[in-house]
Amino acid sequence: MKRLNKIVVLALLMSGGTLIAESQQDYFLNWPAGTSPQEVGKRVAEHFITTPHQGSTIFYGEVATWYGALTFAQLTSDTALRDKLINRFEPLLPGGAETGLIGKRAHVDDEIFGIIPFEIAIEKKDQKYLAYGKQFADRQWENPQPDGLSSESRYWIDDMYMLTILQLQAYRATGAKKYLDRDAAEMVSYLDKLQQPNGLFFHAPDVPFFWGRGDGWVAAGMAEMLRDLPADHPQRARIMKSYKIMMAALLRYQVKDGMWRQLIDHDEAWPESSSSAMFTFAMITGVKNGWLDPSIYGPAARRAWIAVVGYIDQNSDVTNVGEGTNKKNDLEYYLERKRKTGDDHGQAPVLWAASALLR
Repeated sequence: MKRLNKIVVLALLMSGGTLIAESQQDYFLNWPAGTSPQEVGKRVAEHFITTPHQGSTIFYGEVATWYGALTFAQLTSDTALRDKLINRFEPLLPGGAETGLIGKRAHVDDEIFGIIPFEIAIEKKDQKYLAYGKQFADRQWENPQPDGLSSESRYWIDDMYMLTILQLQAYRATGAKKYLDRDAAEMVSYLDKLQQPNGLFFHAPDVPFFWGRGDGWVAAGMAEMLRDLPADHPQRARIMKSYKIMMAALLRYQVKDGMWRQLIDHDEAWPESSSSAMFTFAMITGVKNGWLDPSIYGPAARRAWIAVVGYIDQNSDVTNVGEGTNKKNDLEYYLERKRKTGDDHGQAPVLWAASALLR
């Protein structure tokens, strides 16, 4: 039997396949009632469709939720859900009735809007959406810095998702390598400046706090990028190294119930759902792709998913979402962040994690 198993393993490796242990699969099956990714994703995605825009402009949290709902619809082959999500986008196309809601700044918080038309283009193969998405991705690099990075680079850890996901989506939709190379260079530059010896990330070079959702953006951004970065890409090993160091650090700070705290390394901070969902997404993605040891990270990711789902109320709103924050070198400023319910900062990563479980 041992010899047969070795032959199977060798065959998988020689064929380029990913070896996934049977025990790994068990971590992501047999969910307690009401916690399966199919059920949870459907609830949160359908709720998004009927939820009004959360501000005078389409803010990045809503964009991230839209993206997660679209990927969930694709992975579940739910064309009715997909069509509802696309129909909601139609007034935001050029000339549409709601284009005034689109941010106009050359800023990561506004440019990220482009990931929605890119995702629709990927799913529908429609050039109209592709051209629209490219406007945002190309504008982000119109006036690059002398080092070749985007002029929107500011070294806040939020950017490690919000800036990189747009270029990544441009690569996914077009196949043009320039977008991927921009992305990888940007990520490595941020890694070099912001990752600390314990594996976590300061909010900014002058703000020495491990803010939960900020580190969540980092974890999600690296996991997304590693899904598409070719094995021979010159930056892949560097990004993978930082990703694995961060995942190991997160294991050390995970609370027994599966959550992470609003300030990751402070026991007095409260459990925060958006960061916990982002870390869950990153760990699931690592286990599924064979980057992380399933016997270690599989149970942690499962526990985290079940814990996060426990923060979704009867209205399909995620609770215990930390309010948005600027950067400030003040511990109390972070510890005193208020808790919100139904904020898209929390809705979005629940959908990402549901999608990761279904990939």
